Formats: sequence, C-alpha cells, structure tokens
Amino acid sequence: MKLPSLAVLAALVFASAAPAAHAQSPAPAPAAAASAPTTATTLPTPQPVPRPAPALPVPGAGTGPTPPPPTIDARSWVLMDYATGQVLAESNMDMRVAPASITKVMTSYVVSAEIAHGKVRMDDQVFISERAWRSGGAGTDGSTSFLQLNSKVALKDLLYGMIIQSGNDAAIALAEHVAGSEATFAQLMNQYAARLGMSGTNYVDASGLPNADHYTTAHDVAILSRALIHDFPEDYKIYAVKDFEWNGIKQHNRNTLLWRDDSVDGIKTGHTSEAGFCLATSAKRGEQRLIAVVMGATSEKQRANANQELLNYGFRFFETQKLYAANAPLATPELWKGAVASLPLGVAEDVLVTFPRGRYADLKASLDMPSRLVAPIGKGSQVGTLKVQLDDKTLLERPLVALAEGDEGSFFKRLSDGAWMWFKGDAGGNVSATPKGN
Repeated sequence: MKLPSLAVLAALVFASAAPAAHAQSPAPAPAAAASAPTTATTLPTPQPVPRPAPALPVPGAGTGPTPPPPTIDARSWVLMDYATGQVLAESNMDMRVAPASITKVMTSYVVSAEIAHGKVRMDDQVFISERAWRSGGAGTDGSTSFLQLNSKVALKDLLYGMIIQSGNDAAIALAEHVAGSEATFAQLMNQYAARLGMSGTNYVDASGLPNADHYTTAHDVAILSRALIHDFPEDYKIYAVKDFEWNGIKQHNRNTLLWRDDSVDGIKTGHTSEAGFCLATSAKRGEQRLIAVVMGATSEKQRANANQELLNYGFRFFETQKLYAANAPLATPELWKGAVASLPLGVAEDVLVTFPRGRYADLKASLDMPSRLVAPIGKGSQVGTLKVQLDDKTLLERPLVALAEGDEGSFFKRLSDGAWMWFKGDAGGNVSATPKGN
C-alpha cells in the first residue's frame, strides 16, 4: 500500500486543527448582520466576594491615645507634676502677667523661710502700723483681716489671716516685721525668687496691688508652689483650712475648690481689675500630686472650673514612676590609669518621670558618657548624662555621676595604660549606652 505524501499529511493536520482555531477566535460577523435584531441576555446578579472581617482591637490591649488638654479661657495657664516638676500642659506659661494676691504665696514662703532660719518665730507679737492698717481699709483694691491700728497680733494669726482671707493688712504687717519695711521685704522676695529659678518674676510689694514693675508668670507660680509644698509642708497645711476665726470675726478661704474636691489642699486665689481672676491649686490623689495655675480668667467661677478641669485631665491621663534609684550603678565602664579596674556610674537622686498612662514600656533611656574614663575621677563628679525619651521627645535629663572614688593607679599602671591608649589610638568623644535595669 502506498503511503500518503508529506504534503497530504500536512493538509490533513491543518484541516483537523481549523475548527479549534475558530472556536477560540470566532470570525467577525458580516456587515449586514450588524443591523439585524439582537436578543438581550439576562445575566445573573453579581454576588459579593466573601472577605474576612477586619480584626477588632482587643479591649485593654495597647496604650490608647492621649487627648489634648481641655480648652482654658485664660491669659495663661500651666499644669505641672509635683514630684518631677515636669510640665504636662500649658498655654503662654512664660508670659508676664500681674499676680494679684497670688503674690502672698511668696510672702508666706519668705516668712516660713525666715522662721526656719531662726530670724522670727510663730509666737512673735507683730505691731500693726498705720501703713498696714490703711492697706486693709475701705476703698482699697483688696481684702482685709480687720486688724486694729497700733495693736499687736501674733505672727501665726497674721499668717493664717493672710493665707485664708488674703488680708492685705496682714501681708504688710508680716513684711514690716520680717524685714523692717515692705520695700526691703520685696527685695528679700526677689532674692528667694532668684534662688528658686523664677526668672520671669519681680516683686515690689508683699500683697500684690497693681504696679507695672510687679509681675510673674504662670510657670513661676507653679515653681513657687512646688517649692512651698516641698520646703515647708507643715506651713502649707494652712492653705487647706477652710475658715479661720480671729477677734470674733470668721474668715473664709476664697479657694472654692476646697469645698468641691476633697483632693485639693491649696493654694491661693487672686483678683484685681488688671490681673483678672487667678487661681493656683494643688491636689493629691493616691501617691500623685499635681499643681495647676490659671492666670487671667474671666470670673471667679471660671477660674475654679478651669483648675478643676486641668487637675482632672492630669490625674486621668498621666502617671509618675521611679525609673532608677539613687546610688545604684547604671553602668560600670573601664577606668584607665586607675587604682581600680572599673568605676560605677549612676544618679545622685532617685529618677522619677511623668508620662502618659500605660506607656511605661515605650520609655527609652540612654547614657551619654565619654568613650574612655581616665583617672582621677572624684566621687560625685559628673561624667555624663542620663536621658529619658518618649517618641523622640526628651522628658528629662539627669547628671550621670561617679558613685565611687576613681583614684589614680600606680606609676606602672599609668604607664601601662598610657601605652595601650596610645596603641589603640584616640578615642575622644562620647558614646551612648543603655543603663542597667532599664
């Protein structure tokens, strides 16, 4: 039987493949068919593609956001943590403002300091001069303790009257007793202010009557309040007394938050037409204490509400923790040319830090110190800095000090280490390290 030629086989293969090709790529319809009636085809309703539900946050997981502070209608204000001195929120806190009777916080601070120094005593009998008496009379821009001209009153009673009733006459009588005159007392006030770091403050009197050269800032008032609570805790208790009776007259504390919030235990009100309504407060809830200062509010009620809102905000959204204990080694680097091989470094005081609640694990601490420590280094000498940050914001810096004596070693030790230092080359500059226990 004769086999088909190659040409015939190729033709058969092409013929069998042709229908498949048409099935994949149908030929265009003739032009005449374009005008022919068409039949509409009903397509099935599209069905949504199933997708997994998004994962919901687990209740309690994570830290959650920290909202901005409340809106305060005042010229300036600040919220400070007492333990650390950190400012948690503020507005125009360094703006110069009239302090009004908040001045008397410094007056009481100076009196307490002079008592502590043994210069005056609580049971001193203070003479009420005509100038002091007139300052509390009718027509003055302020309040009075109702002192009698040329009388003598115990210093303790004047201190209570000035703090609780905000008596101008009591303030001037105290100033004259402590320093001989109110002008000299004002200079003493400024000296204490400078010592406390109140760089935006200047006093010209003890009571806070309007004067262009008599000014402070909300930040400075907070600094002073913190110092008062820390330095004279017993005298600070007077600020929590709600009323005081003297010479048959009952005087009420003007800080209305003492009745509204049991955690509030001070500090002082102030008001003049120039200063507006001012209030410095402090409250303690649990182990945390906060200080709020509002200057230049629009009314007595508004200044109280503003302070209450700031305190509530701070207690709700911030906490304070101790990170490192005083005199505990945070690093023990090698000591070159020393009598000892290494030198412990740490902080001289406990390191406390205030931060948004729940974010303790996000704190980052680092030590900035020389790449080489070379003897001698005295105990307590600063050799670097401890820095604590949160979200690239520095919360605090503290000196890193030597916790022991870093005396020089023997002649041969110094000679040997000197040779090794030369061999290894210059290692100047600082290095960063993570403190132990972080």
